[in-house]
Amino acid sequence: MTLDARGLTLAEVVAAAMIVGIGLAGLMIVVPIGSFGLAEGNQLTTATFLAEERLEHVRNALWTSSPDNDCVGIGPMAAPTVPATKNCTNGALTLAAGDVTFGDEPSVAAPYTSYARTVRIQDCASTPCTGIATAGMRQVTVTISYRPLTAAGVAASDKSVTLTMLVAQR
Repeated sequence: MTLDARGLTLAEVVAAAMIVGIGLAGLMIVVPIGSFGLAEGNQLTTATFLAEERLEHVRNALWTSSPDNDCVGIGPMAAPTVPATKNCTNGALTLAAGDVTFGDEPSVAAPYTSYARTVRIQDCASTPCTGIATAGMRQVTVTISYRPLTAAGVAASDKSVTLTMLVAQR
């Protein structure tokens, strides 16, 4: 075989094009899967952020023994409400016994309308919370539900993120 100064033959060009084409086809398969992974991570991160945001709201809500003020509420199976014989006064906000403190949100505010948020608060005096049974503690559970994206579009069922923390009376 001798070197030819005229360049590449047609067979060599076709062979090189086929090799490059096979490589590009492999990349075309991987790109949508990578995009799906990025979207799933974004949705999970957003759901976790929304849960942490609500946990901070509950943690900062007034719940004091002197004066007797309960803006956290109790609701282990439904949206938490101000307990009987209690009230909630926080600046201009006043809630009576039975009023909802942190209601269910079937659609969180824009731009997070595809996420649903629920808050459940259990009194640790009546049922121990993670092994703690005291009247001055409550277990707060925030659940964020969303419909995840899949490689074929939107999934048929919801995914959820659940965060739990304990709050103490101040």
